Amino acid sequence: MALVFRWLLRLVSLSIVLTVLGALMVYYLASRSLPEYDKTMPVAGITADIEIIRDNAGVPHIMALSDRDAFFGLGYAHAQDRLWQMILMRRTVQGRLSEIFGTRTVETDTLMRRLDLYPLAVQSVAHQDAATLDALEAYSAGVNARLEEINQGSLGRGAPEFFMFSAPLAPWKPADSIALTKLMAFQLTGQLRDEVLRARTSLLIPDADRLSDILPDMPGSGTAALPAYASLVPGPLPSFTPSQPRQAFLAATPPRGLAGASNAWAADASRSAGGGTLLANDPHLGLTAPSIWYLARMQLQSGGVIGGTIPGIPVVLVGRSERLAWGLTSSYLDDQDLYIEELNPDNPEQYRTPDGYARFVTRKSIINIKDHTPATITMRWTDNGPVLPRANFDLDAITPPGHVVSLAWTALSGKDTSMTAAIGLMMSGSVEEAIEASRAYVAPSQNLTLIDEDTVAMKLIGAMPLRDAANQSKGRMPSPGWIAENRWQGMLPYSANPAFLAPEGGIVGNTNNKITDAPFPRHVSFDWGDSQRVQRWKALMQGRQVHTRDSFIEAQLDTVSVTARTLLPLIGRDLWFTGEAAAEGTPERQRQRALELLANWNGEMNEHLPEPLIYSAWLRALQSRLIQDDLGPLATEFDHVEPLFIERVYRDVNGASKWCDIIRSARTETCADIARLALDDALVWIDENYGGALESLRWGDAHQATHDHQVLGDVPVLRYFVNIRQSTSGGDNTLMRGRTAGTGANPYRNVHAAGYRGVYDFADPDSSVFIISTGQSGHFLSRHYDDLGQLWRRGEYIPMSLDEGLARAASVGITRLVKP
Repeated sequence: MALVFRWLLRLVSLSIVLTVLGALMVYYLASRSLPEYDKTMPVAGITADIEIIRDNAGVPHIMALSDRDAFFGLGYAHAQDRLWQMILMRRTVQGRLSEIFGTRTVETDTLMRRLDLYPLAVQSVAHQDAATLDALEAYSAGVNARLEEINQGSLGRGAPEFFMFSAPLAPWKPADSIALTKLMAFQLTGQLRDEVLRARTSLLIPDADRLSDILPDMPGSGTAALPAYASLVPGPLPSFTPSQPRQAFLAATPPRGLAGASNAWAADASRSAGGGTLLANDPHLGLTAPSIWYLARMQLQSGGVIGGTIPGIPVVLVGRSERLAWGLTSSYLDDQDLYIEELNPDNPEQYRTPDGYARFVTRKSIINIKDHTPATITMRWTDNGPVLPRANFDLDAITPPGHVVSLAWTALSGKDTSMTAAIGLMMSGSVEEAIEASRAYVAPSQNLTLIDEDTVAMKLIGAMPLRDAANQSKGRMPSPGWIAENRWQGMLPYSANPAFLAPEGGIVGNTNNKITDAPFPRHVSFDWGDSQRVQRWKALMQGRQVHTRDSFIEAQLDTVSVTARTLLPLIGRDLWFTGEAAAEGTPERQRQRALELLANWNGEMNEHLPEPLIYSAWLRALQSRLIQDDLGPLATEFDHVEPLFIERVYRDVNGASKWCDIIRSARTETCADIARLALDDALVWIDENYGGALESLRWGDAHQATHDHQVLGDVPVLRYFVNIRQSTSGGDNTLMRGRTAGTGANPYRNVHAAGYRGVYDFADPDSSVFIISTGQSGHFLSRHYDDLGQLWRRGEYIPMSLDEGLARAASVGITRLVKP
């Protein structure tokens, strides 16, 4: 027995030693790719020495004597800190993920190959102006200088992820950066998904009034009635089969409701306490670790520029210079249309056009798949655009037999000059110059908010499709591609894009809300991103005569839900203070407790309060009960509460209270009945998932910001090192927006929020501030991987100064790139 024990002890000791040695080896290999910030390195391709000063937050201040060298330095800094992110995004847009991830990403690769974004980016290089070409080439040279350093110095392949997913690293090219802007355009538009959902819903709900309940238009000018989808396309349509909510691994486009969003507002000197213009901006994207955003400062010939960049793109996309500040919000421009294309029954290589049948343009493409046989796909194009795979976006549910679906989209251009516009904007010295520079912008369409020393403005930038007034679906649903009136007629002139220059009231802003009442086809969009946050923003802006940097920060971090303040009195009006007796421990008593808490709540979605969780669970259960029997399995597609729908039902707009009656039951249910049942549902769910007294609940426990590593986030053990979790305030409809997932075991986790926040004050420009949601480094062993995250969670910022002396005084290292 003693001998057995000794051998067991030896084996356990050996396994512990091997585990420790393995951990040390992993740490050693991973740490080899940690960038060294304090060094001098000779590099080819620069005209003079460059200094990259890292301040104590890891923000690089790139000091150069020429624009070319400044862009070189930015490329080098991006590759130092975010090489894996850059390569992953490049592989995504190229449709080459499967070379390192195998079969898991074939669906994503197939879609990206069919969209053909990377070849279009290659074609677009020649259409940039000379300054932009020079910047792209210099930036690429800077990235490649870092790649060469990694190869020569055996620096751990540049990022820990490359040890697990090894593949040759091709040099960076100008087309790569343009391709990344096209990828961002794809991730920032949700019009395609909205068209499909409207078509599917109209097949189940032929009543136009009820369709306008569940898919409501934004308040404002009325919309002409649309034909039913079934009348647009020849039948029979496929029999309805419920889709299973599923997001492909490394999907190139987010689920519906999780495309781009954002806030931006500006005040001129007459509305500023300091006498200078003010601007606040917080773009909303999916939360990841690291954040997609990267802070940087560049010293250009036109002066210093500082703000948020996306690694791989040589532009300060949001930020300020010495004379100009700019912010971006998603415009929700309807920049995509789906077309049902009829195949020639005698020749499937042809499709129907207004002039008869024409042959598809075709090209084969080979997708190399790790550890599997390569897959060959045949890509097809019609006059309207590329043919999409039926397996994507639930297209199979709306495509009749003998037909395919094609996509028209503004970003499908081989003459895309968006990069020229972005660099021109960054170098502009006034609002007028910036608006003119943005004329060349194509996609993604954005609302550009601007300030200079005395002027504020907002302008929608990006190409706006020109549709025929006789378009059958007005771009809201897929339409027959062979009918000339449904096809795009080109693009509207830049002057048609809505603009607000130096408004009389002194304030401009956008929360993705409706910005124009122009009729179709100059309507911009029917599907806007916000009807709720804008109400709170208006109240905060008009609630004081003049604003300061701090009042703009207060608005940016505001967590009051106008939605809760509007809906709770409506849905609870027959439940409040009924005076009914209820024994302790009964569902009735629990309901009374919940109603008492909500009755005294001011609508603040504070992470430390129980009321936001009770309210959110109640609204979610209520919408589910209202739509489940009408929509059946399609109800799962409506995974976020639509406030306008709930309001229409409980105000009985155009008979919308009909949704309250359960079709399959014998009795006629009232809206009060459904509200009571939904509250009981919510309380049961809360008890099963959180337990305890209602008063002890915390919204932040459910509304955790989930900054997950896109690839390693689900890997056992590793996920504890690479994922970041934070308790957060806010919600779907607060200015400090924390969009919930809407699906899964915890549908309230915060997955889409302001990864970048900035507030710029031209009364004292160096008092401007900014922050990102994680840290500057993409290396999980770096102290800069998550050091900014806690500041972001608490609503704090770091200085956004162009003072070189301040950067040097607090630097953690200076990288000197010198001529050999």
